[in-house]
Amino acid sequence: MPKIVLFIFTLFPFLFAYSQQDSQYTQYMYNTLQINPAYAGSRDIMSVFLLHRNQWLGLNGAPVTSNFSIHTPLGVSNFGGGLSFTRDEIGPTVTNLISANLAYFVPLTDTYKLAIGLNASASIFNLDVGKLMLYHQEDPEFQNIKTKFSPNLGVGLYLFSENTYAGISVPNFWESYRYDDNSVSIFKQKMHFYFLAGKVFRLHENLDFKPAVLTKIVEGAPLQVDLTANFLIQDKLTLGVAYRWEAAFSGLVGFQISKSWFIGYGYDSETTQLRNYNSGSHEIFLRYEFNTTSRITSPRFF
Repeated sequence: MPKIVLFIFTLFPFLFAYSQQDSQYTQYMYNTLQINPAYAGSRDIMSVFLLHRNQWLGLNGAPVTSNFSIHTPLGVSNFGGGLSFTRDEIGPTVTNLISANLAYFVPLTDTYKLAIGLNASASIFNLDVGKLMLYHQEDPEFQNIKTKFSPNLGVGLYLFSENTYAGISVPNFWESYRYDDNSVSIFKQKMHFYFLAGKVFRLHENLDFKPAVLTKIVEGAPLQVDLTANFLIQDKLTLGVAYRWEAAFSGLVGFQISKSWFIGYGYDSETTQLRNYNSGSHEIFLRYEFNTTSRITSPRFF
């Protein structure tokens, strides 16, 4: 037991920093597949998305997240499918997550559809003991820490039209133990509940406004609420601001380079005591859409 207590205190700074559990995104309105499997294929186009996020830059062991996703409608059916891969690095730990998503679309009216989504995922968690400061480097208890493989299932609902969306989801039903010794859980992946919504308002022929909200609930962590306001100018330039409740202010910018290419950047400035120990968080993404003959004739916010 003393060794387990020592292990807890050795990892405590990293575990505290990672209380967010699932990966955190400021530009969630473009990266919805990571949150809700029912989003797969909802853009009526094959969409490829790449994102890289450096959180709390300058803070040793802070989270670094990279992800890749692709999703598309499946032929002329009412199904959509997608795949995503996420790599999270924090302190001495690395988690690789691969997820397969399937969505079924139910037309409700001429303008609204309801998507029902299912995802099957598998994560591989690895702890690099060599990055820990141990009094006894050859301690057999630490040498026996192995890579942890954890399968999971998740579901989501996504209601949307051309200018409105709302969704709820639970990406991981099963709580998994990332490190477990004698039934003592040191690092546990918990169930997350998400709600997101947004709407596009046409303010002018060349100006659209979209407020959006994302709420995340996870046991043992404060309620997280992200409020975002984006403006689309001449269907090309996106400018926005965001506020993560009692956590950070953000600035967002995006540019529709062509019908296929869209690039975006976000910067977070902390409002907590962490601001004294880091220079903010940086997030950049790139989206490419293959089929420009889709019925979508102008860029969409989501």
